[in-house]
Amino acid sequence: MSSSLTLRRVFLATALTCGAVLATGCSASSATSSGGTAAATASGAAATTTPAATTPAATTPAATTPAAAHTARVGSTGSSPQAQSAGTTNKRIAACPTRYLNARPGVSQGTAGSFYQVIDFTNISETTCTLYGYPGVSLAGGSPVQQIGSAATRNTTVPRALVTLAPRATANALLRITDAGNYPATECHPTAAQYLQVYPPGQTTPIYVAYNSKACAGTVGLLEVSAVQPGSGSMP
Repeated sequence: MSSSLTLRRVFLATALTCGAVLATGCSASSATSSGGTAAATASGAAATTTPAATTPAATTPAATTPAAAHTARVGSTGSSPQAQSAGTTNKRIAACPTRYLNARPGVSQGTAGSFYQVIDFTNISETTCTLYGYPGVSLAGGSPVQQIGSAATRNTTVPRALVTLAPRATANALLRITDAGNYPATECHPTAAQYLQVYPPGQTTPIYVAYNSKACAGTVGLLEVSAVQPGSGSMP
């Protein structure tokens, strides 16, 4: 009986020891499994907390590249109402070319030793243009038509001003013609003229205006012209 009891106690102790060992083994296995899972989770968390946007390619916007930035600037400038308005405001009206103009004698008046003749310039085009400064004027005649004598000098009494000519609007310049008879024939070399050769300001193509006068073919200067002014002219 005593021997049997002893065997049971040994068996029970062994079972308890095995259970403890098994429990420890299970705990260790569980811990190992749990630790592996935790490590995997931690590793996964570490991977997922590094967003792709932090990589250089993801954090460099396309617009910051030189080509994209240039395109953006060009696009914004071209579509800016302010830029368009400034361009419209600063637009310059072109000078009147000779083909846009008709020149003709306006009012005239004779004085002692001189003759005053207004030359009117009318815009015969459908485009607004401008005149500024002095026309080039000389007497002309012959066949073919050629300039006779010196071109007009400038009368600076009236300052130059920009004249804007709408279609069919008129501007004028005042021409003074000194009487050729005031000079000795040996200096003047009197010659009949049939035209005024008129170059609009800034132009190189003349307009020939029918005009009968006595010119000096020599070095004597007979003509003096004022700057272009708006409207049809009048006498001084």
